[in-house]
Amino acid sequence: MLALLHTSPVHVPVFDALRDEHHPGLELRHVVVEELLDRARAAGPGAVADDVRRRVREAADGGARAVLCTCSTIGDLAERAADGVGVPVLRVDRPMAGAAVAAGPRVVVLAALESTLGPTAALVRDEAARAGRSVEVRTAVVRGAWERFEAGDTAEYVRRVADAADAVTGADVIVLAQASMAPAERLTTTALPVLSSPRPGLAAGAAAAGLR
Repeated sequence: MLALLHTSPVHVPVFDALRDEHHPGLELRHVVVEELLDRARAAGPGAVADDVRRRVREAADGGARAVLCTCSTIGDLAERAADGVGVPVLRVDRPMAGAAVAAGPRVVVLAALESTLGPTAALVRDEAARAGRSVEVRTAVVRGAWERFEAGDTAEYVRRVADAADAVTGADVIVLAQASMAPAERLTTTALPVLSSPRPGLAAGAAAAGLR
C-alpha cells in the first residue's frame, strides 16, 4: 500500500486514475490535510514541519510501504521526515526535476503559488548537482491562476497555466511545479518540453512500495 499525503482533495481522483491506468493492483491510501498548505503559505514551510512528520509516521504505522507527498511546497519536509520512519518517503516532483535537468540547462519553473517556487527551484538545482550538471533556473508565478483554482474554475486555471507555458522563451524545458497544473500539458502549443509531476511521481511511489 502506498500512502499519499495531499493538501487538496482535487488530487485524489487524479492519482486514482493514474493508478488504474498504469499501476493496477497498487493500493492507495489518500491523506488530505488542506491546512498544511494554508499554514505553510502564511508562516513558511517550517511552521508545519512537525505536523508533516507526524502525518508521515502515522501513514507508516498504518501499514504504508511508502509515502508520497504530492504537495510541492512541503515536499522537502516530507522527505526529511523519512528519518526513523522505516519506509521510503518521496516527494512527487523529484522525478520530474530529474527529467528537467536531463532535458537541458535552461529550466523555467511555473507555479500558481509563490510559496511553491523556492522549493521547486531548489529541487531542480539539487537534481542538477546529483547529476553533475549546471542549470539556470528561472521562476514565474502564473498570475490569477490560483484564484481560479480556489474558486473551483479548473478549466480557467489550467488555461492560464497553458498560456503562461506558451509564452516562455529562452528555455530548454518548462516545469509545472504543482501537481494540479498537470492537465495544462495537453493544452500547450509550445515546442518546448512541458513536464508535470503526477505520472512520474506515482511511478516512483509504486516502485518504492514494492510494485514492479
